[in-house]
This record gives sequence, structure tokens and C-alpha cells, in this order.
Amino acid sequence: QVQLVESGGGLVQPGGSLRLSCAASGFSLDVHSLGWFRQAPGKEREAVSCISSSDGRTYYADSVKGRFTISRDNAKNAKNTVYLQMNSLKPEDTGVYYCATTRAPVYCIPDNDYWGQGTQVTVSS
Repeated sequence: QVQLVESGGGLVQPGGSLRLSCAASGFSLDVHSLGWFRQAPGKEREAVSCISSSDGRTYYADSVKGRFTISRDNAKNAKNTVYLQMNSLKPEDTGVYYCATTRAPVYCIPDNDYWGQGTQVTVSS
């Protein structure tokens, strides 16, 4: 059974940091690319960052470049997990963050095959 489980969200002050995790089960990160997507209240879902399963190439939305870093841990016997390190957080980063599979990681477009349940990130003083 394929499953994506996010964790690591929470409440943080502006300028703070969080690290989100997406644990994948039922498939290997060597085969499927994953990405992070977020949805703020009243706004459409947007791509945040994606990472390619084949060569590790990454995509970042302009709004998070230089602040967010995506990485994966798919070595043998590893956790099969994708991470999103978020630094210098801003109130506009607030939203529900979802992990999902993508067949186009360079463009960070979800393929809608598999989604996690989401984790809430709130940046507020």
C-alpha cells in the first residue's frame, strides 16, 4: 500500500525555522519523484519545491528560493523520506503543506497519484 505521511509542521515566529518530513511507503524514492505543495486559506494550492528521483535535480518556487531546501534520504536501508528545511519563515508561508508524487519534478507539477494528508505550518508572532 502506497502511503505518504507528512510531519514537522507547527507554529513558528517570523524568521524561525521548521523541517518538514514526508515518509514514503509502498514505493521507492529511486522510482518516484516527490514534491511539496502548499495551500493558504482562501488561495489555490501552489508548488513549493520538488526533487527528481533520477538525478536529484530540484525545483523551487521563486517565493522560497534561498530560504527552503528540499532533500531526500533514499539510500539503501534509509528512511525513504523527503525533507523540506524551511528557514527565515514569513507569515506568507502559512498554509497546509502537502507531499505528493510528481512525474515532472523539474516543473513541480503533481501527478495526482498520491498525496499525503498535509501538515499545518503557521508563521505568526
